[in-house]
This record gives sequence, C-alpha cells and structure tokens, in this order.
Amino acid sequence: MSYHNPVLLKESVDALNIKEDGIYVDVTFGGGGHSREILRRLGEEGKLFAFDQDPDAQQNKIDDPRFVLIGENFRFISRFLRFYGIRKVDGVLADLGVSSHQFDEAERGFSTRFDADLDMRMDQKSELSGKKIINTYSEEDLADVLFLYGELRNARALAKTIVEARIDREIKTSFELKEVLQRFLPKAKEHKILAQIFQAIRIEVNQELEVLKEFLQQIPDLLNEEGRLSVISYHSLEDRLVKRFIRTGLFSGEPEKDFYGNTSEPLKKVGKMIVPTKEEIKENNRARSAKLRIATLK
Repeated sequence: MSYHNPVLLKESVDALNIKEDGIYVDVTFGGGGHSREILRRLGEEGKLFAFDQDPDAQQNKIDDPRFVLIGENFRFISRFLRFYGIRKVDGVLADLGVSSHQFDEAERGFSTRFDADLDMRMDQKSELSGKKIINTYSEEDLADVLFLYGELRNARALAKTIVEARIDREIKTSFELKEVLQRFLPKAKEHKILAQIFQAIRIEVNQELEVLKEFLQQIPDLLNEEGRLSVISYHSLEDRLVKRFIRTGLFSGEPEKDFYGNTSEPLKKVGKMIVPTKEEIKENNRARSAKLRIATLK
C-alpha cells in the first residue's frame, strides 16, 4: 500500500515547536509520515495521538508506546482525547484533503483517472456516497454543491444535465458521469473541470468544510499556552476558513468590539503562510497547491 511523501514535512512539524515531553496530535494520520517525524523529535515522556477514519490508514499504525491511533473523524478531537484523559495539548497538525493513496486506489472513486464506482467516502461506514448524491439530490441541491464546493459557474446547467440523464439510468461510475457531462468538457480544460466536479462531490460526501469548522472551533480550548496549530490546506475553500479563523476566530462577519473598541480573537498567526519549494513540487506533484498556516493562542 503506497502512501506518497508527506507534503511540507519539515516545515509543518517545525511549526509545532516540539517539546520533548509534550503532547501532540496528528489529526490526519494517513501514511504516518508526519506522525513519524513528530515521534522522532519527542522524548520518552512525550505522547502523540493520531486520528484517521479510513480503515486503510489503520494498516500503517506505528508500533511505539508513545503513540495512539484513533480510528475516528477529527471533528471529534476533544471528545476522544478526553477519553484518554487528555484535556490540553502542546500542538495539533492537520494535513487536509484526500491522501495520494486514496486518489490512487481506483475502487475508492476519488480520482477522475479510473472508471470506478462513485464512492468517495473517507469513512466507509458513512451512508452518503458520491453515487447517492448524483442520483438522489434534487437539481437545486446538486447545483448548490457544484457551485459552492466546485466553484463552477455553470453549476445549474451541469445539475440539469445530470438530473435529465439519470431518468433513463442510474449514474454509477466516474466514467459514466464523465460521459453524461461530455459537452461541458472541452479537451483543453477537461481535466480541470472534472477535478472541480469531483472535488465538489467529495466535499459534500465527507462534509469536509463542516468538519474543518468544528475542528478549528475546538482548538483554542485544546491548546496549552504557547501550544501550536499547524494546518496544510490544498484548495481555496479550506484555506479561506483556516486563514479567517486564525485572524478573527470566526468564519463569517467581523469580531465584536468591546466598550474600548478592542476585539478578542482566540488565536494569532505565527509567521507568514508557507508554500512548498519548486524542488518539492517537482518531486511531489500533490504539493503544488499546498499552503501551510501556523497559529498559537493569543
């Protein structure tokens, strides 16, 4: 089972400012690349908890007494850490989005490259799949998903075409969906448009933006003083939420001012946004859109 190189490995782990006896959390374990680097820097008294709801990731579990892998969605970070008696941590790392492994496993349905079942579930226990969205959502709801999460201007036309096509037969696979939408896929832009369509469906299936919001809202109460948050995002929808929450503690609107005109944002950014070097992008194509943001308690 091949998991590709972790993106911004050194930078994202450096961002945690690791203390040898600290408690850290890697909320997107995947192939375990970031976790192994954190463990390498921890002393005997240190502790690392990792989250991953994907059963495939469980097979990469690290045999180390300082390490605990929790097979759950990281939206439940505080709840499951409390189960282990942990209320505060010294750092949290999140490498958002889909792992290279999930893209490369054809039957998972994440990739536009393979003719596979439209699954796209990160949690295989979930009832909502890509196939269910494509075949049961109303035209209006489908258009909203494509517009909001795929940022597709012609979302209404795409949704109408899908709804009309599924009257004759269920759309089951990625290539069947591609065939239905062929007239919207000019050769020069086919890959880009398909990627946006698949991204939109995947985000809806896995509630990725809701999960991210719930996770971020727990961070201020979870971090110790001087604790760090290190987040790698891969598309503008995620990055916007992370950037805004670090800046204001909100996802929309502006923070309220007190009598003296002061605001009380829970976090503050550490340094500037970090992007991969040209060398890393050359070695690992997945890194091309990565953005790392770092924060600590205010």
